[in-house]
Amino acid sequence: MGLTMGGTTALYTYTTYMQKFLKLSGRLNDKQTTLTGGSLIFALCLQPLYGALSDRIGKWLFIWFGATGTVFTIPLLHTLQATKTALATFFLISMAWVIVAGYTSINALVKAELPTRVPATGVGLPYALTVSVFGGTAESVALWFKSLGHETWFYYYLTTLIASSLIRTHCGMD
Repeated sequence: MGLTMGGTTALYTYTTYMQKFLKLSGRLNDKQTTLTGGSLIFALCLQPLYGALSDRIGKWLFIWFGATGTVFTIPLLHTLQATKTALATFFLISMAWVIVAGYTSINALVKAELPTRVPATGVGLPYALTVSVFGGTAESVALWFKSLGHETWFYYYLTTLIASSLIRTHCGMD
């Protein structure tokens, strides 16, 4: 669960929630918001590149995600909120994907390489629950903070989850 909560919440933030965030908070119009969705193609292209990199450096990509996500999530989301152009927004979201791909590209591999004494249910069930509880609620939590008038609290929530995953990842490194 510790390996998954930060990454899955970041993934859902930059996929399912981002366009709503850009429209409601970033003040982009519908067309601009839709154009920034092209950053998902960039994210797709990063996956095999990061996979190849993981062949060289291994699970250190998880450390990369945790460290850079902890340091840059808050400033990145603040900057995204203030950005008024689709091009700048596309660039910023693409930078977020440079970070998040450290999780998404090797997530399944890291779990597959857990010790054989951990049965498949011992990996699959906590993973499914964590994705549901953290990833599945990312948008709802963000919108709830916004409804309270404290939208930026979500930035700290996400950063805390990423930092928690970093601590868990670092403790679990071979």
